[in-house]
Order: sequence, then structure tokens, then C-alpha cells
Amino acid sequence: MPPADDTTYEIRTATPEDTARVEALDGSFTTATVFRVEMAENGFTLRETPVDPPLTKVFPEDEEDEEDAEAEEDGAKEGNPTFLAVAPDGSLAGFVSVAYARWNRRLTIEDIEVAPGHRGRGVGRALMSRAEEFARERGAGHIWLEVTNINAPAIHAYRRMGFALCGLDTSLYEFTASAGEYALYLSKPCR
Repeated sequence: MPPADDTTYEIRTATPEDTARVEALDGSFTTATVFRVEMAENGFTLRETPVDPPLTKVFPEDEEDEEDAEAEEDGAKEGNPTFLAVAPDGSLAGFVSVAYARWNRRLTIEDIEVAPGHRGRGVGRALMSRAEEFARERGAGHIWLEVTNINAPAIHAYRRMGFALCGLDTSLYEFTASAGEYALYLSKPCR
């Protein structure tokens, strides 16, 4: 799907020189609705609910633990690329970081962010398409991701891209700045 304003974005693999730009990208969002998780006897349901005033979420900086730092030093993340969307002016429009697990043929979307000024232009879809291409190259059977229940804009976008709800974790964010939110897991087959 081409961007709405005909802007052409270069999609490429990140290099170590891109790290600072990726880390500086504004991944915050504002939403007028959230998905409330309602528990039922044999499961749960999601109910999209308006919030007034609209909710703005700014993600805290990632706290890298020692295992993550050692894995990066040892090159363990070497086969798990980050793909960038670069605007014609050279600015970073967005990125997607992926990780492939051979044992269950799953490609995990570790993180995807689109800069506010580039949202609604097909950048997220283009990045996901590149992630799917990478998944097919690896022989992935499915693509999986996690998203907070309050990120309604992302949930809608993922559903439009063919992702379906496959799980819930009510405690993932319990001891973080996102306490009170729930992790929703979505997946889609990789064809």
C-alpha cells in the first residue's frame, strides 16, 4: 500500500550508526479509546471504551539488563535485525525490530514505532511488510507481537494487517510504569 501522500520511504536494515536515531524516535501515542479487558468465566472479552480526556502514553526508556547487554556484546542478537523507514529528507520515519526463533518458527515483532509526523502514511504497513518478507526468508510459520490494551490505534492497525488476538497477560506490566495495563498478544500466519 503506497503512502497516502505519495512520499517514498527507503526501507533498509539498520546499522550500528543508526542506534541513536532509533533510540530517540518518539513512540508516544494519544488515543480517545482503550480496550478494557473484561474477565468471563471461561476467558475474557475486549471492549473498546472511550476515554475523556484522550489518553497520551509516553513509553519510559528501556532499561537494558545485564543479559541483554551481554547478548549484544556476544553478537547473539546479530541475526535479529531492525529495519528502518527513512524519509526523503533523511529523517527517521520509523523502525521495526524483529527476532526469529527457529524452534517454533515464530518471528516476533520486538518493537515497531512510527514518528508522529509520518503516521497515517503507510510507514507502519511498509515496515511490517519488510518484517513479513524477513519472516518468509527464515521459514517462519507465524508472526507474533505484544501490545498494551490501551494502544487502540496500534491494535486497529494490526487487525487491519491481518493479526488476530491469541492471548492475554494480566501481570506482564505489574511492576513497571505501565502497571494496570494488560498485554495483548496478536499473531498472524506467515504465508
